[in-house]
Amino acid sequence: QVQLVESGGGLVQTGGSLRLSCAASGRTFSRNAMGWFRQAPGKEREFVARVTWSSGSTYYGDSVKGRFTISRDKAKNTVYLQMNSLKPEDTAVYYCAAYTGTSSTSVGYWGQGTQVTVSS
Repeated sequence: QVQLVESGGGLVQTGGSLRLSCAASGRTFSRNAMGWFRQAPGKEREFVARVTWSSGSTYYGDSVKGRFTISRDKAKNTVYLQMNSLKPEDTAVYYCAAYTGTSSTSVGYWGQGTQVTVSS
């Protein structure tokens, strides 16, 4: 069994920063990448960022480019999402994802989610 455990969510004012963490544990599994998605009330789940596990290459959704930074610590089996210049529209539940294939849709495992609320 693979567990992805997120932490670091919370309430922050507009313009503030938060850092999310996602630690992977359990059985060893082959991962191509780790990433973050988010889902706001009444909206579909949205891609936020992805980091290729081996090379560290990063990809971002258009709405967060220039404000969010994804990184990974291979030794700690952990992926991070540094979120700066937060806006009310960033309010959502943020989910960690482990990609088990090379496709951008090949998410094999999900975390339970962590709430991020940005007040105006």
